[in-house]
Amino acid sequence: MHSLKTVFLMALLTVIFIVFGGIIAGESGLIMAFVFAMAINFIAYWKSDIIAMKMTKSRPLTEEEAPNLHKIIANLSKEAGLPKPKVYVTPGDQPNAFATGRNPKNAAIALTEGIIKLLDKDELEGVIAHELSHIKNRDTLISTLAAVMAGALAFLSRIGRFRMLFGGRRGRSGGGAALIQLLAIIFAPLAAMIIKMAISRSREYKADATAAGITGNPDGLASALRKMESHAKNSPMQVNEATSHMFIVNPLSREGMAKLFSTHPPIEERVEALNKLK
Repeated sequence: MHSLKTVFLMALLTVIFIVFGGIIAGESGLIMAFVFAMAINFIAYWKSDIIAMKMTKSRPLTEEEAPNLHKIIANLSKEAGLPKPKVYVTPGDQPNAFATGRNPKNAAIALTEGIIKLLDKDELEGVIAHELSHIKNRDTLISTLAAVMAGALAFLSRIGRFRMLFGGRRGRSGGGAALIQLLAIIFAPLAAMIIKMAISRSREYKADATAAGITGNPDGLASALRKMESHAKNSPMQVNEATSHMFIVNPLSREGMAKLFSTHPPIEERVEALNKLK
């Protein structure tokens, strides 16, 4: 179900990009913006593990430091049919985790100091299985493709505003066409961003379900999510907002309209979905 939803949202994002991008900047502008966004996100995708670890100040966690944790990760990786990823620890008391890497052979999992201390074995297995699921489901690639189109539309919108400000297309468009262009400039990037966030939320549901299949214990992940949400509300992490989408639970506080742009579904809905898998 969530895979079909992702396909639909990606198709919708593509339509928005092609139709509204063409309205804003024409065919040449559309191609230029897409190539520009593709180049930036290609670099980010290829070096995603290095960038993510530096931005979150994570460091390698050796087997000598945490032999039991490495054993859990190795066993779950085998169960998931994946090579064992590199393991990192992220500073901070908030319990959280994320996975990154362009493919299963170049993947890494990072766990915060807080999550290692707080969760019991079943809960920790649920969280690790969730992160392995992101690797197994190639969510880094999907997120990159969505980011390419959303970023390109934002770039096109800036071009469109510049042209309208300095009258680059004045005289070539009637009043109706100019109004359509203005609406596209304002709303297309917003719509693309909302869809990009919806894709991210859909992948979280998918990773939860895959994790439950790997461990055979949906309760472990459900319990972990409740604990992590409670601590996240009381002590938001000091991390760059650009990295917040990677974590299993949003490390930042989200209230009001900000929830619309959240990359994470509500915890109560994720727990409810996990309960249905029993």
